[in-house]
Amino acid sequence: MGQRRIEMTRLFVKIAFFEIEGWEKPLIEEKLGSYTLLFEQHALSPEVIVQYRDIDILSSRSYPNLTEELLKQFTNLKLVSTRTTGFDHIDLAYCRKNNIIVCNVPDYGSYTVAEHTLALMLAISRQLIQSVERTKKGDFRLKGLRGFELYGKTLGVVGTGSIGRSVIRLARCFGMEVLAFSRHTDAALAKKLGFTYVDLDTLLAKSDIVSLHVPYNKETHHLINKNNIMKCKKGSILINTARGGVVDTEAILKGLDTGILFAAGLDVLEEECYIRDEVQLLTEEFLKECNLKTQLLNHVLLTKPNVIITPHNAFNSTEALQRIVNITIENITAFLSHRPQNTV
Repeated sequence: MGQRRIEMTRLFVKIAFFEIEGWEKPLIEEKLGSYTLLFEQHALSPEVIVQYRDIDILSSRSYPNLTEELLKQFTNLKLVSTRTTGFDHIDLAYCRKNNIIVCNVPDYGSYTVAEHTLALMLAISRQLIQSVERTKKGDFRLKGLRGFELYGKTLGVVGTGSIGRSVIRLARCFGMEVLAFSRHTDAALAKKLGFTYVDLDTLLAKSDIVSLHVPYNKETHHLINKNNIMKCKKGSILINTARGGVVDTEAILKGLDTGILFAAGLDVLEEECYIRDEVQLLTEEFLKECNLKTQLLNHVLLTKPNVIITPHNAFNSTEALQRIVNITIENITAFLSHRPQNTV
């Protein structure tokens, strides 16, 4: 009955978007313009909630935590559509108890992160940073800038989820051989993409480049550590665009100092503040809580000439952020058409 009422009184369905950016608004209005749309630049807060108590649908990023205390302030809430992959900031038990559907954006940046991963590999293999810095100084000498080809090299991909699979596809286009380690193997996928599953120790021992694409949890904490770093192929490269805590920082330093690692390309560091979802990095609230500049300036890896560090930027492309908005719109449209999708 509630769904039918929404369909019949479309103009009175209230959808509120919080932490919204200017460029997102036209995209949302184009697709959902027949509903009552409310846009709020700021995150939810006790002061902000007052004017949105009667909304039917709430869409936010990751601030604040959508606790029972906060959610029960809304008198007519039917859907929470988070514009993030993660959903641990939402009280799912309360939502289920009160028939509030929750949906997320399960995958928006696999191509973007995969391309950044390859960019780090190429920057290292072709001495790109050193070449640019030297040339800016008017020095066009080639001494010390000799690189190597990715073609024919063995890439070890740790984690074959959506990002790992995208990395494998790109690596195969470069003519690389690919080994993979994953908790869950998929023989059909391996045959289709042309890679081989092996255990982690074998992957480390045989890979010229190791690239990490696993979530951070208790099982993956320090997956690469001071013990198994020494099992890596001598002169190999470590790439991490996953989460900083997947690698023990001391292991990276040990690998570099002993020559086990030739170089490292890191978009994430173990010392970063807790990051629930990458889109947090774009919010004012996160910047108030975590000063990434200070974190980076205090990091010893910054002084290493054979380490490239980017500021957790692998996810940050126009296409990936537009994908978040588009999938969110699809989630809301599906719910209003009685076909909820991406529910959690």
